[in-house]
This record gives sequence, C-alpha cells and structure tokens, in this order.
Amino acid sequence: MNDRDDLATRAKDEIAGMAKQGLAHPSTRPVLTGAAIGAVAGAVLPVVTIPVGVIAGAGYMLWKRISR
Repeated sequence: MNDRDDLATRAKDEIAGMAKQGLAHPSTRPVLTGAAIGAVAGAVLPVVTIPVGVIAGAGYMLWKRISR
C-alpha cells in the first residue's frame, strides 16, 4: 500500500508543479503531447470520444512520467 500512496503523492506533486510552472515544467510538454494524440485517436476511433481520448492520453503520459 505504501507504493500506491507514493505514486499518488508523486502525481499530486507533478500536477502541482505543472500548474505552477506551466510549459517550463519538464512534464508539461509530454503530457500535452499525449493529450493531443489521445484527441486524434478519439476523433478516428468510433468507440472513443475526443474528451475520453484527451484524458486517456494525458493520463497515460503522466503515469509514464511518475512511475519511474
């Protein structure tokens, strides 16, 4: 359970850092890129909507950044 709490803490810290620093934060650009890719996937795939694609793409890239 400690690892899960650590992951949640890292996610909170990462999101707060991106909110404060904007594009200067090293995670902002990869997360925005993931959101854009997810939006394109949402537009192309018939089952996934654009907002779901944006959230999934951004969430995946954020998870990839904090799970190291």
